[in-house]
Amino acid sequence: MKIAVASDEKTHLTDFVVEYLKHHGHEISLYGPLADDDLPWTLASEQLADAVANGEADEGVLFCYTGTGASMAANKVPGVRAALCSDAQTAKGARWWNDANVLVMSLRATSTEVAQEILDAWYSETVKEDEKATIAHLQEIEARHAKK
Repeated sequence: MKIAVASDEKTHLTDFVVEYLKHHGHEISLYGPLADDDLPWTLASEQLADAVANGEADEGVLFCYTGTGASMAANKVPGVRAALCSDAQTAKGARWWNDANVLVMSLRATSTEVAQEILDAWYSETVKEDEKATIAHLQEIEARHAKK
């Protein structure tokens, strides 16, 4: 799987996640400071979201200090469903019910141990079949507001 990874800064956690993803056979594309590009978090988040939305990447993993700003920026891009996850159960739910395609984690609040649990949960789950109508509703909402 092709996974885009971006952050507002390079840290021990971002290095751990990139190595974890590579170890699990994923092809990684780096954005922002992870690619030695001194972009602000808003633009690094947008670049990652664009890569996911246009199919350059299958999914994304995104970081910022709290995770909230990166989530907001990524979710401005049509086709992106970024979910800020602080634990494995939230990651599972984001996949099951929301078909989330960008995982967001807080650099401040996420340990490597918790990140591994989140990643294991995220990559072991997919959207539940009975939630596909919900995803269609999200897409309809997005389409109604995209032209405004």
